[in-house]
Amino acid sequence: MIKNKRDMMETADKHIVAIDLGSSKLAITVARVNGSDVQIIYYRETPSSGIRYSSVFNVMHVTEPLRRLIAEAEEELGIKITQAVVGMPKFPVRQESSKAELPDREEDSDITAEDIAFLKSLAEEAYPLGNPDKEAIYGAIAQSFSDGENFQIIENDIIGMTSSVLEGNFKIFIGKKSDLKKIDQVMNKVGITGTKKYFTADTTAKAVLTHSEMENGVALIDFGAGSTSVTIYQDNIMRHYASIPFGGKNITEDIKSESQISERLAENIKLGFGACMPEKLQSMGEKILHIRSNSTGPDMKLPVKYLSEIITARVEEIMMAVLYEIYHSGFADTLRSGIVITGGCAQMANLGNFIYDISGYRVRTGYAQNLFSHTECEGLNETSATTSLGLLLAAKDEMGNCAHSEETGEIEETVYSDPFEFPFETVTVKEPESLPEEPSVTEEPEIMTNEPETIDVPVDEKNSHVETEQTVKTEDASPAPAENNGNVKSGFKKIQVWWTKLTEGAESMYNNVNQDIDKENV
Repeated sequence: MIKNKRDMMETADKHIVAIDLGSSKLAITVARVNGSDVQIIYYRETPSSGIRYSSVFNVMHVTEPLRRLIAEAEEELGIKITQAVVGMPKFPVRQESSKAELPDREEDSDITAEDIAFLKSLAEEAYPLGNPDKEAIYGAIAQSFSDGENFQIIENDIIGMTSSVLEGNFKIFIGKKSDLKKIDQVMNKVGITGTKKYFTADTTAKAVLTHSEMENGVALIDFGAGSTSVTIYQDNIMRHYASIPFGGKNITEDIKSESQISERLAENIKLGFGACMPEKLQSMGEKILHIRSNSTGPDMKLPVKYLSEIITARVEEIMMAVLYEIYHSGFADTLRSGIVITGGCAQMANLGNFIYDISGYRVRTGYAQNLFSHTECEGLNETSATTSLGLLLAAKDEMGNCAHSEETGEIEETVYSDPFEFPFETVTVKEPESLPEEPSVTEEPEIMTNEPETIDVPVDEKNSHVETEQTVKTEDASPAPAENNGNVKSGFKKIQVWWTKLTEGAESMYNNVNQDIDKENV
């Protein structure tokens, strides 16, 4: 198998390397590009450290596991990686508006894609950053254009028109400059000399959402470990972005605190047995997890129903904050395609049904579209890999060769200019000998199991993640409403009602996060 991968690398026109710096995992993806054909030949994940709220805060803690991850890819593929594409942090990022104008164009001259790109750069330069030493513009998305006579023209329509005036309205996304510097520091320490950074809200959406969803109105929720973001599309344009500093790690922390167990044990129990909506568990809700202690301490028991109650409480809090952002975006009543949820936590059992119940929006789980061919790459078809695939999609036409053969030592010259470059304890879950078959899709999905009344969960200190298959079986997509219009109105009303249920504790936690970030900037 290794030999075949090396052969593919030797005959490739170029290859792209994408690195995902996540709060719970690091991921590296290597793709072979031959003209318009992109084939993924390598994908690997490893637990991360030193990343908080999707931002690097401890360079050394990130560097060591990433160096090992890169070395493993180089050894298996027989290459030397020198360049990569990397995603920018999802939080903290704020959204602003900016305008730009080209008033002195030649009369009756055609508007080109180059004119649009230049106008975009003017909009980025024209926006007055509050603190240029600490802030950076992560990206800009065109909203509409005008030729002086016609207004609200989209980008595809204005290219090719003739006018002596060109005006544009843009959404500007602003984050911390120090976060970008830390990414460069990490890459330099692991031997990556060329790095191109992308704002992943847009790249992930294009890898997950369909054309019709983006045209008709959709909210993409990226439910990650350290943060959760929502990106709204309407008329094939990214209209709104917001993020909150809560995610799957908060769920793990809740399980750890309530059950008085270690963080890694809590994480593995969440992955193996976590589900929303305890009232939907049926027979599974009667089971009890028996956590066997390897020390002199007593064994512990955790009812699956109580575990689901812990998870549901935190998921509700996170989704209420996301729905609040959707409501304030101004597009809450136009999301004809509802909600698509992706990210590492998106495959949690009953999550789609829970969001449907509290919002009224139709919900589907967002896996990456079948955009690339690939060899046997474990984990590539999971929702946690969508960020990496979005980076590849954005970079396939913009990046040069990111790696070269160790035998030839040849490398293609970099063809881009990056404006942002600057000079666990472990658990094994014991499963039953046989697993139930996957239930068919029904309007009322249920968790099915043939496990004993008490499920043993031995603690294994040698591994860093759950190595067994998940035993909780459920349909993760909610039933679609009969008519979209009624669905949208229902969701719009429920957002207003459910937002009042966000607790003072959640607001206090959010303020504490912002205070921690402010201290780091001092």
